[in-house]
Amino acid sequence: MTLTIVGLGPGSADDVTRKAWRAIEHAPLVYVRTAEHPCVKDLPALSISFDNVYDTIPDFEGVYNEIAARVIDAALVGDVVYAVPGHPLVAEATVKRVIEAAIRENIPFEVIDGISFIEPILTLLGIDAIEGFQLFDAIDVATLHHPPINPDFPALLGQVYSRELASNLKLTLMNQYPDDFQVKLIHAAGTLDAIVETVSLFEIDRSEHIKHLTALYLPALGGKSSFEEFQEVIAHLRAPEGCPWDRKQTHESLRKYLLEETHEVLEAIDEGDIQGMIEELGDVLLQIGLHAQIATDDGEFRMADIISALNKKLIFRHPHVWGDVKVENAERVVQNWDALKKQEQSEGNKKKRDSILDGVPKGLPALLQGYEYQEKAAKAGFDWWKIDDVLAKVREEFDEVLTATSEEHQAEEMGDLLFVVVNWARWLKIEPETALREANAKFYRRFHYIEGKIAGAGKPMNEYPLPELDAIWDEAKAKGL
Repeated sequence: MTLTIVGLGPGSADDVTRKAWRAIEHAPLVYVRTAEHPCVKDLPALSISFDNVYDTIPDFEGVYNEIAARVIDAALVGDVVYAVPGHPLVAEATVKRVIEAAIRENIPFEVIDGISFIEPILTLLGIDAIEGFQLFDAIDVATLHHPPINPDFPALLGQVYSRELASNLKLTLMNQYPDDFQVKLIHAAGTLDAIVETVSLFEIDRSEHIKHLTALYLPALGGKSSFEEFQEVIAHLRAPEGCPWDRKQTHESLRKYLLEETHEVLEAIDEGDIQGMIEELGDVLLQIGLHAQIATDDGEFRMADIISALNKKLIFRHPHVWGDVKVENAERVVQNWDALKKQEQSEGNKKKRDSILDGVPKGLPALLQGYEYQEKAAKAGFDWWKIDDVLAKVREEFDEVLTATSEEHQAEEMGDLLFVVVNWARWLKIEPETALREANAKFYRRFHYIEGKIAGAGKPMNEYPLPELDAIWDEAKAKGL
């Protein structure tokens, strides 16, 4: 009772190793995963393929499990040679299952190496695998929404076996690579029928040559575009031979920059400035990178801890995406999010909150902070019954500002008025911080228009009659500014 797992190489019988050939030659019967492999017809022994399993079981997981089970059943009653294309441990899902089962059943086994599909592809492309080469299973990548690939290095995706798979694969890849990015489809590498096609990424599923021996090669995207390269740049800045300014920074010293860069992102968003968003979001990412590297240098945490914690949180708080929870609408999603957030806080090591309002950052702009306070209070049931009650409170606070008896009292009542106006905005489903930012931007445009109209007149604005300035303001308003 022995099990020998043999690699048949990429195609031609000439590429089967002498050791593998001898194992096959002395076997009364060889089990092959597929008779579609070009060299099977030339093997020096009778063979039985599992091609029929692919026809009877609809999913690959079931196919692989069934083939592995049949190989193990045969090995339990006699000596078995199981032959697979390429190398047994490169893109051969059945082999992993066979080995795991053999270990459980105490079946002695040997793996005989073979040339994988990788070596002839390297030859066809003329590249050296040691230069950051990455290998992926196209079947797995095609099920994702973003490719797990470092774009600064080349990658090879095996098992692009159909045009349908290629269609799903390109959608995943185009989340990182440009649609017209030049890639190569390699067909039947290691055989006399090998073909290399250079195509744009968006058209890979249009190739008429795609079959079970097709692979996709992605050159490096370039431009230092990977997250890994970003971390290398930050780590270099903080290294002994790096930048003195970056090296002296602390979490506390960087605090103001994070706030400034966040507001610059908001400004770019408000202006619809896409290039500005690219630059300013990069500046925010720089702050995150610096904080992560400072923490790494001080032994506090690493970037991987930040990303891991975030991924776990997102998956945990979206059971309707990664679980079996059903939601009817976005409002229900928010309710689930809040409930799961409370569960995390009760189970974790986070600082205990004395109030439900403690989750609102103290450093938020005042309007937004007031809005968030009121949102949380309302969710706890502390809210008016109807909007008319809110409007009555607005009028009440307005009157109290007018009747205040001192500057301090007036300032207090003005704060109360602003706070209740924020609540009014909440009832109208208006986010007040954004509304005021847009109003500020509108004022800037119109005031700047007035400045432009009176420029060159030789007198300052404060010497113009207000009705004249108002007329220019109305002109700006009529122009849609």
